Order: sequence, then structure tokens, then C-alpha cells
Amino acid sequence: MLLTLSTTHRPATDLGFLLHKNPARAQQVEVSTGTAHVFYPEATDERCTVALLLEVDPIALVRGKGDGEGFALGQYVNDRPYAASSLLAVALGKVFASARRGVSKERPDLVDTPLPLEVHLPALSCRGGAALAERFFAPLGWAVQATAVPLDEQFPEWGASRYVDLRLTGTHRLADAVNHLYVGLPVLDDAKHYWVSTDEIDKLLRAGGGWLAAHPERELIAARYLAHQGRLAGAAIARLAEADDADPEVLDDAPEVPERPTSLAQLRQGAVLAALRSAGAHRVLDLGCGNGALLPALLAEPAFTEVVGVDVSARALEVAARRLRLDQLPERQRARITLLQGALTYTDARLAGYDAAVLMEVVEHLDPDRLPALEHAVFTAAAPSTVLVTTPNVEHNVRYPALAAGGMRHRDHRFEWTRAEFTDWAQGVAGRRGYAVRFLGVGPDDPEVGPPTQLAVFTREVAA
Repeated sequence: MLLTLSTTHRPATDLGFLLHKNPARAQQVEVSTGTAHVFYPEATDERCTVALLLEVDPIALVRGKGDGEGFALGQYVNDRPYAASSLLAVALGKVFASARRGVSKERPDLVDTPLPLEVHLPALSCRGGAALAERFFAPLGWAVQATAVPLDEQFPEWGASRYVDLRLTGTHRLADAVNHLYVGLPVLDDAKHYWVSTDEIDKLLRAGGGWLAAHPERELIAARYLAHQGRLAGAAIARLAEADDADPEVLDDAPEVPERPTSLAQLRQGAVLAALRSAGAHRVLDLGCGNGALLPALLAEPAFTEVVGVDVSARALEVAARRLRLDQLPERQRARITLLQGALTYTDARLAGYDAAVLMEVVEHLDPDRLPALEHAVFTAAAPSTVLVTTPNVEHNVRYPALAAGGMRHRDHRFEWTRAEFTDWAQGVAGRRGYAVRFLGVGPDDPEVGPPTQLAVFTREVAA
């Protein structure tokens, strides 16, 4: 089973100091279930990737269990050597123990610095599917791309397996990122390979310090991490409440503790929803919907009687469908949502006649010479009454310490605009296409560099 973790912090090879593992040589660490190999597929100033490969000894997994426990052949022939699970979590905890504690003698200044990180688990055992991976990692500030692995690519009608190909991107302290994985792997697998006792409560609370109490799935996390032993899970929730100075019942009911800051993604969604409500929209397009980050929030608004997600990627739309649990929605809800594959730079008659269209963090992913085609397809051919466009404010990037000078927030961004550049583009579009436009900031408005996200609200002008 394999896990890779990458950073583009410069110099990226500082990752080795934080992990206490030299990029120049491969290392081996013996664990109870086999051998953990640590190596670096890439190690440059621009990008550094560490790989943790756990070579499982299947005989060691069952040694000492006796002949009468379970199905004998099943003990030797199973997915444990191949799919990330609690076995990998234990190896992760041992191999990167210092990183989990946030200790680095060589780079102490980086210990508390959020770094741009990417995590890839090509085969993760996930009982609950891609949607559960999203529910675990997204509230922690990760952008989640979880793709279900089919049971057999030759027989798609068999459906998806319980395994997912998981990619996470985000800006975090390395210690936090490793602890998220340390807890998340056994929770998503939901089948710990060792005996769970009261000691596991301490492990969970140490690894979940600073985030578990505020997590909307904390009860599920506690139950799964503690092998569904109700007494242990109840004790863990009670200790979380005690540490938070709240009654356990209050903690169970509270969706979020006040101290937890609202993420920029949540602020962006809130601003978009507020603008749609203000416009009185009922039929809404989410153009460039990707994996469907905004779609659940749109579907949760009864005023939006029709929601259409559009993206060029068929795989992204599959992930969006799983996120929405389309196959489980009540018939009335299912009738309100449609997913369409289409390119936003081409005229599409299916998109005409809607009240509003949202392009949330979309335009910066296009090459600049494709923007006129997008402009025509959206503002002239589709011509909704209201168009909302959000995009990063590049001036605010200096407030991200882990972002390299001149770097962009995502490696797929083709450009990032200043406030003046965005204003110039939006006003040009409005003038050419018969819209009025106003501008809003999303996120804390820095007096020097402005808010992190900028929002343009286009309103189609009605001819006199």
C-alpha cells in the first residue's frame, strides 16, 4: 500500500527536515505487520514528494491467532497488503512520529507554518465510498478528489468497489496533515487490525487535538476509530466536551464550535448563495461545477427549483453524483438536479433560459485566449439574468507565507488577476454583452491588499 505527500513550498526539500527523513537515501523501518519503506520520487527546490510504501507480511497478520478464528483462507487471502487501512496508519505514526508531534530541530520555524500540500492514496479502503472521504477531509480544509475504483473495469455494470483513489490538496501545518491521515485511514477503513482498548481514546484525542471537537462527523469518527465500542466512544465524546468546557449533549448538537474559523471556501459559497437569493433566482446553472462542491448547498435551498451542474470532465461529474448521492435522493429532490457534460467555451442550447449562472473559481483555469469564447457562450448564448463570477485576488497572495513569491494558489491556474485587472475584464464584458456589474469582496478585507477572493455580480439590462 502506498501514500505520497508532496509540497511546493520553497525550498521544497525542507520537507525532509520536517519529516526527519533524508531525501538523498531510501530508508526502511520495521513495523509489526511488515516493512515500511520511505523514499523520495522527486526532491527539488520547486517540488518535493515523499513516498511511504508499506510492504505487509500476510503471515505476520495472523500469526498467533489460532486456527479457530474466522475463515482460515480469508486470513491469508485478503486486501490488507494492498489497500490503505489502519495498517498504513500505524506505519505512518511510527515512521513520521516526530512530524506528528511537530518537532524539527533543523527547521523549527516551519513547524507552525502552513505549507501547500498534496496527498495521494491510490488505493484506500473506504467503507462509505467517496462521499464519506469527502465528509471526513473537507471540513478539515482539504480539497478532496475521491474517485471510486470499479469492481472490474471490464464489467462497469458491476458498479464501484469500496476502494477509492484519493487526492487531497490544501495548505496545512505538516503535523496537522499527518494527524488527519493518522486518524482518517482507520476511520474510513472501519476495520482496525488490532485490539482496541481505553488507550485508543488517548491516541484519538492527541491526534485530533484542535480539530476533532469541531468536526461535524466527530461521533462517527469516534465510533469507527474505537471499533464501535460504545463505551469507549462515549468516553471520548465526553472528554472532548470536558476539554471544550461544554456538556456532552451540547457538543453532540453543536454543528461547529465558535472558535473554529470559517474557511474561505465556506465564505465563498455563502457569498454566492446570498447573491443568488438577492437576485430572486429559481433556476440556477453551476458552470464548471467540477466535483460538485457547490451543488449540495444549492440543492439545500428550496427556492432553487432547478439546479444544473455543468463540467467538461465526465469523471468530475461522476464524483459530483456520488457526493450528491443521486441514487438515494427522494424522487422530488432528484428531479431538481441535473448534471451535464459540456465545455463552457462552446455555445450550448441546453443552457439558455436560466435565471442565474455561477462560475465559482472557474475563469482562472482557462487560457486567457479562451476567455472571449467563454464570454460569448455564457453572456450572449446562454444569457441568464444574473451571472456570478468569483476568482482569486492575486494581490492577497502575499498574505500566504507558504506560497512562493509570484506563485499561484493552484498549479492548474493559468492566471490570477489583481482587483484592477478583474474590474477591467468584468466591466468590458458587461459593456459588450448588455449587463451591469458590481463587485464584492469575499473573506477578510485586508486594508493593503484587499480580500482573498473577488466576486462580480452581473445583471442583464432590460431594454427600454
